Amino acid sequence: MKTATVTVIKKELKHLSQEEMIELVLRLSKFKKENKELLTYLLFEESSEASYIEAVKQEVDDTFETINTSSYFFIKKSARKILRLVKKYIRYSNNKETEVELMLYFCIKLKNMHPPMERDQALHNIYLRQVEASQKSISKLHEDLQYDFERELEKIDNN
Repeated sequence: MKTATVTVIKKELKHLSQEEMIELVLRLSKFKKENKELLTYLLFEESSEASYIEAVKQEVDDTFETINTSSYFFIKKSARKILRLVKKYIRYSNNKETEVELMLYFCIKLKNMHPPMERDQALHNIYLRQVEASQKSISKLHEDLQYDFERELEKIDNN
């Protein structure tokens, strides 16, 4: 089966009634957890981005608490898992400010983790890549926000 393009799907959706659309969305939500998570964000959390960010930060905190710190192998594995989670939530939001805020928060948590991430090159490289990605995202924001986030990034690097 060949997958239709977004444009074709959009045209086809215009021909559906409201009941058919509801049925289609509910059916779509049954197939993947990510679909359900995205629908939850769009229906309930999109209107309050600040509370969404706080909820994601809380989940990141909880996940960092459960990291097995007995070896750097487990720390790297967990850090990558948390990073995937953060990026998934960033995709749901599709908001550059949210992206920068969540990425900086991830960097802060990784930087302040014990044992120090600087002792493991791979873990340090994860951190550096995310700082670099944050800088790129910051450059796409409004000037006032750029200034605020750049100062926050400097605080992270100086700690």
